[in-house]
Amino acid sequence: MTKNFARALYLLIALIVVVLDRWTKHLAARRIPLYQHIQIIPGFFRLTHTENTGAAFSMFADSPAPWKTDMLIAFSGLALVVVSVLLWKNNRAQVITGVGLSLIMGGALGNLWDRLARGRVVDFLLFYVKRYQWPVFNLADSAIVVGAGLLVIEILFAKSHARPEGVDP
Repeated sequence: MTKNFARALYLLIALIVVVLDRWTKHLAARRIPLYQHIQIIPGFFRLTHTENTGAAFSMFADSPAPWKTDMLIAFSGLALVVVSVLLWKNNRAQVITGVGLSLIMGGALGNLWDRLARGRVVDFLLFYVKRYQWPVFNLADSAIVVGAGLLVIEILFAKSHARPEGVDP
């Protein structure tokens, strides 16, 4: 795979994440009234329309700080710059790294879009067991977490292509 083909593929993955994220948030906001839910798997999963002014998984959502949204926008912008540079400089054919960075880029763009347009992010996926629940999240959050997971897997399990001198295979 050539560098330019890989770059185009990774940008396409990021674009697909953004489009799916925008579409699913639109559907949730249109079809589920705010703070209402639709039961999908009783006792485990439901669609719940919430709007998050905090970071991923509602971190900092309760903070009254007036600069919170600006800080989250700036952090998202910085993350996008870093991910873009890493994708552009990805010289080796590390598909897992490229896909992971693409997912992070698409997720960051999806949530940044909401923050810039509305100052808050639409969340709608809720997993729970009895009274224990994961914070409500969206497709962009999922893409970021899966992308970060792929990067961790690459770091932990990738075999080094370079062998130290004097070491036989």
